[in-house]
Amino acid sequence: MTVTDELRAVVRAYLADRPAAPWPAFARDLGAAGLAIPEKYGGAGCGPAETAVVAGELGRTLSPYPFLQSAVLAVEALKAGGDEAAMARLLPALADGSATATVVLPGEGDLTLRDGLLTGVVPYAPAGDVVLAYADGLLVEAVPTRRVTHPTMDESRPLAELSFDHVQVRPAGDGAAWSRVRDLGIAALAAEQVGGAERCLEMAVEHAKLRHQFGRPIGSFQAVKHKLADLLLLVESARSAARAAAESESFAAIAGSYCTEAYLTAAGENIQVHGGIGVTWEHPAHRYLKRATSDAQLFCPPQAHRERLAAYVFPGPADGSAAQ
Repeated sequence: MTVTDELRAVVRAYLADRPAAPWPAFARDLGAAGLAIPEKYGGAGCGPAETAVVAGELGRTLSPYPFLQSAVLAVEALKAGGDEAAMARLLPALADGSATATVVLPGEGDLTLRDGLLTGVVPYAPAGDVVLAYADGLLVEAVPTRRVTHPTMDESRPLAELSFDHVQVRPAGDGAAWSRVRDLGIAALAAEQVGGAERCLEMAVEHAKLRHQFGRPIGSFQAVKHKLADLLLLVESARSAARAAAESESFAAIAGSYCTEAYLTAAGENIQVHGGIGVTWEHPAHRYLKRATSDAQLFCPPQAHRERLAAYVFPGPADGSAAQ
């Protein structure tokens, strides 16, 4: 058994035994919040491969933990920013789970930074105690003037509108590496999506074995067999894409596109196999479809990921534009 296999088993067992444990307890008991944080700041000093394992297990259970925005995006943004003072100030609290953070990437809000004052509105931001924002080539920490929580389709991933009205900021690092931070976030999200898709497949197979029609399990019908076989191929292919992105963020756009659509398909097919019960409020199938749908809007939709890939697959003229 590899180290990542052992980590996966530990996280899965913990989530099964303590599904309602608060984030600080999860961070303390497993060290998951500080997984990617250097040891000198109280973390474990691990990399994207270990982060992907935890993200996948959280995706299987539709966990509401702020792992993606706090333990991945915020941590990676601070590390990439290289500001020792900011890391010393923020990373220990993020590592032990006593604080959470969220990151506003370029283009996610209309923000301007002038004379150390941040102004603008971020329409949708994941929840986090500390707000880190990229503005004018810098990473800054700022306290919003106003937070408005949105009612969301996926209640396990709350979003809020953040408003800044000439707010004094604290430097948190250089902002030049924001695209790498985004890609590390996309890779972690892809792992989470694979975890959710995997669980959808498992639920569909379990139901197909137990549900009887015309005197035999519905899983014995050819149409259902083909549906589940196609779904297995889709999930395994998505797993390969997510693993590639965890090994190198250069594959993030591939994983972002493929894993997003794979999760949407798996969640939808799970409901189809379950039939009428799959659309009831009491069954968890609808919750996976909601998570898959909301995940499809994080960072950017699959089409935007493919547009990023087009520049590499179809290189254009010297100006860098993609071939039509």
